[in-house]
Amino acid sequence: MAEFTLELNDDQKQVRDWLHGFAADVIRPAASEWDEREETPWPVIQEAAKVGIYSLDFYAQQFFDPTGLGIPMAMEELFWGDAGIALSIVGTGLAAVGVLANGTEEQIGTWIPQMYGDADDVKVAAFCSSEPDAGSDVASMRTRAVYDQAKDEWVLNGTKTWATNGGIANVHVVVAVVDPELGSKGHASFIVPPDTPGLSQGQKFKKHGIRASHTAEVVLEDVRVPGHCLLGGKEKLDQRLARARERAASGGERVKNAAMATFEASRPAVGAMAVGTARAAYEVALDYAKTRTQFGRPIIDNQGIAFQLADMRTRIDAARLLVWRASWMATTGKPFTSAEGSMSKLYASETAKEVTAQAVQILGGNGFTREYPVERMHRDAAIYTIFEGTSEIQRLVIARTLSGMPIR
Repeated sequence: MAEFTLELNDDQKQVRDWLHGFAADVIRPAASEWDEREETPWPVIQEAAKVGIYSLDFYAQQFFDPTGLGIPMAMEELFWGDAGIALSIVGTGLAAVGVLANGTEEQIGTWIPQMYGDADDVKVAAFCSSEPDAGSDVASMRTRAVYDQAKDEWVLNGTKTWATNGGIANVHVVVAVVDPELGSKGHASFIVPPDTPGLSQGQKFKKHGIRASHTAEVVLEDVRVPGHCLLGGKEKLDQRLARARERAASGGERVKNAAMATFEASRPAVGAMAVGTARAAYEVALDYAKTRTQFGRPIIDNQGIAFQLADMRTRIDAARLLVWRASWMATTGKPFTSAEGSMSKLYASETAKEVTAQAVQILGGNGFTREYPVERMHRDAAIYTIFEGTSEIQRLVIARTLSGMPIR
């Protein structure tokens, strides 16, 4: 039996240090500018592509790390650099996960490379699930996909919202309702190829944080996609819908839907993003507390400050361990019997909000200004308790898993 260890191996350390260097040398110097501009940082994404960070090969290598720690390690280092820019670099990954979770091998090989492009012609992708009236409540989704058998095409109509890279993406992955009577179990995911007529960008949102990441509505008006753009294929969809109808009639177990399969796979990664932001704010606060003097001594000499920093570091390390556990379980095929994926996302996201708020407090008036990065980090951290399942939804998932009861 292999010896138990939490230490990264030499290859993982090399990748971590490489990512940390990119975050320190390329992402951080650009963070304030792109936060102010509220625009996609294409030059930074291109730099990431040139060195191999923004590429299918890199994410595939991390995804298939047998320990499961490749992706969370990468997320933590990039988001340590800056959350907004990092999300612009990794945002395509959610669409890629949507294809990996639901697509065939042929679809994976065809569409994921088109999501990234190459260093000379960078592309991005968007995963479109949320709607104006259907965020956490995926059962209320209204976007419809109707099959035109004569042409072997699916016709999509509806409006998606909160889509990272929405409207500017080369490839959009859209979750739509194919059987309204089945509620959330009647959903399917579709690829909308580049330049498909009928897809347009709606409102672009001006956000509190992660402002370098493009977030917008995606409007679908009689968007026609070929039959082969249904992820998983029609035969598999028909079988899944038939099982859902049988189980609904008999009161049997639930069937997972397309959006939930994507979110379950990505929640530990979001937790790692939150850990990276929290760690960045903690490090700024620690350095500041060592150099800032009041009443003739560094403020870290005061227990009121030192104890805050101790709590901040403890929470960050605990959050990382929860993320690593969930990532290891997912990679090794161990089921989330206690909703460990949701636990990791919940605790890490709440930690990021708390730690960045404490960092602002430790810096005092300076922490409230844009001259210091903790102000931006605190704004960025707010999103972790909201996107890809709010903290309230995570608690609901955990409680239902633990109790086996339909808690509402």
